[in-house]
Amino acid sequence: MAKINTNEAVYDARQLGKGRMLVLGLQHMFAMFGATILVPTITGLSVSATLLFAGLGTLLFHWFTKMKVPAFLGSSFAFLGGYATVVAMGTEMGMTQAQALPYACVGVVAAGLLYFVLAAAFKLFGVKRVMKLFPPVVTGPIIISIGLILAGTAVSSILTNWWVALVAILVVIVCNIWGKGMIKIIPILLGVLASYVVAAIFGQLEPDKVQSLHDAAWVGVPFYWENTGMYALGSGNWSFLITAIVAIMPIALATMIEHIGDMCAISSTCNRNYLEDPGLHRTLMGDGAATILASLFGAPANTTYGENTGVLNLTRVFDPRVIRIAAVIAIIFSFSPKFAALIYAMPTATIGGVSLILYGMISSVGVRSLVENRVDLTDSRNLIITALTITLAVGISYGCEGGALHFGSIGISGLAVAAIVGILAAVILPNREGETGNAEMDLMEEIEQSTKK
Repeated sequence: MAKINTNEAVYDARQLGKGRMLVLGLQHMFAMFGATILVPTITGLSVSATLLFAGLGTLLFHWFTKMKVPAFLGSSFAFLGGYATVVAMGTEMGMTQAQALPYACVGVVAAGLLYFVLAAAFKLFGVKRVMKLFPPVVTGPIIISIGLILAGTAVSSILTNWWVALVAILVVIVCNIWGKGMIKIIPILLGVLASYVVAAIFGQLEPDKVQSLHDAAWVGVPFYWENTGMYALGSGNWSFLITAIVAIMPIALATMIEHIGDMCAISSTCNRNYLEDPGLHRTLMGDGAATILASLFGAPANTTYGENTGVLNLTRVFDPRVIRIAAVIAIIFSFSPKFAALIYAMPTATIGGVSLILYGMISSVGVRSLVENRVDLTDSRNLIITALTITLAVGISYGCEGGALHFGSIGISGLAVAAIVGILAAVILPNREGETGNAEMDLMEEIEQSTKK
């Protein structure tokens, strides 16, 4: 088996051997698992279905992107406010949560269709023209805000048992900085396992979760027809269906910006220009198709996962094959309620400790994006755009009910508001002549010029 050089990036993980690739895939699956199952836990959707369509959605995304982009798709937090709004409206109409959720899923399907509209714009007008609407002075702060918004969840989880969380944090740090070979590139997995075992030894696992683990079957069906979005399409309650679509569809503005930010972050992390090859139109279609597929079968909306970008940063293993291994593992485990219960029994503090590092990595990538794209924050224009984007995203997420700005029954998330304001400000406020502040666009121009020569 090949010796691992942890100082160099790995683009072909086959050199590490099948066993190590399997462990790396398992680490990616664990990295996204805590946050991914948190969404169905909050909304009432199926955990097993969520895991199944996270795996299938990831494979679908890789198919759309020609197997080139090392991205894992998991549950999107951006739609939580949308699910809550639709369920609340359904409750007022006499529906139960289980009856209202399929309508929310159809609203997410409609939001997923908007990905194809933006993808078509990229294909028709070119990345450079459309990307002028999404400059780094907007996408960088959006990435920073994603990490900051999620950080509150991590801290809340840590406070449930701070010393269990501390075990996870210390193991991750020690393994990543002083670890050698395989130890250095699986710090997240080792942090989770160490913290979980310590919590179990000292009796810190929640009794009800342990009982659920004991009662769970080894094999089970991930989803049921009456809980799917397709069930709502055939129910005939068209007025409520349209209301759900109108309530949820605008959230796609935030998730598409988040997607572009994630693609910029992954490109920066892997030192590859995925905006051009395979192209943003392909990554958007892959993300949109995965969201539509998941929502039709009653799972949460999918999105490219920042946690896995954090893992890429830590491990420097950038081979998409590892991500696909993680997706297959997720699919297999989705048919085991026992495994879902095992993960569900993981201490909340363990998830919080690991998430604190991963969410911090997301914000750090946003800062790095501003630096690498040479965004001049001594320029008043850039400073104002950055300030508006971050304060609106974080302020609305924490300061408004449900983390959204409400207009009647419709709520728009802080990320969506920040994205809209940031884009408008970048278009309206004058830029210094000749300054792009977009290293990705500069790179594409260099490629075009070298091709012409």
